[in-house]
Amino acid sequence: MTAQIAIFASGSGSNFQALHEAIKEGRLDATIAVVITDQPNAYVVQRAEKANIKVVALSPKTFDTKEAYEEKIAEVLKALGVEWLILAGYMRLIGPTLLQAYPKRIINIHPSLLPSFPGKDAIGQAFQHGVKVTGVTVHYVDEGMDTGPIIAQQAVNIIEGDKEATELAIHRVEHELYTAALNRIFNM
Repeated sequence: MTAQIAIFASGSGSNFQALHEAIKEGRLDATIAVVITDQPNAYVVQRAEKANIKVVALSPKTFDTKEAYEEKIAEVLKALGVEWLILAGYMRLIGPTLLQAYPKRIINIHPSLLPSFPGKDAIGQAFQHGVKVTGVTVHYVDEGMDTGPIIAQQAVNIIEGDKEATELAIHRVEHELYTAALNRIFNM
């Protein structure tokens, strides 16, 4: 059965693009019902529109509370029959409203081997700490920051002195690992 998913993103949308291509190529049995973004000018909006995928761009600042913001998102998701929330560079913590509406159905990808380097700029954190290996983690979302149960991980060697090349290597792994992990979850 094809999974109905919403992709949440705040930036360029490279993971959105990789998942969209995996679906088009038959490597991921899912339908992207909507892209949710908190950044109306993010490049992911252009990518989704080019792919003829519905975009809902909501600025949290226009809502009185985080709960009101998430209630609006939940309303959109329910109307579209969304079963899974797939975070792909979404730079906001998911709150109780969505966690309760989608228990164990919110997945995130993070550019480190969690529990190391949670939160923003994980690759920068890895460079700052001088580690030789970092990686990618796919995990369930809970109320913490990058603290949910781990689904899959893959190591990536740091390319010493070259953060940009390391980021590219991490993105390549992200694009393959996320598809593989979601396939396992959707077929359980």
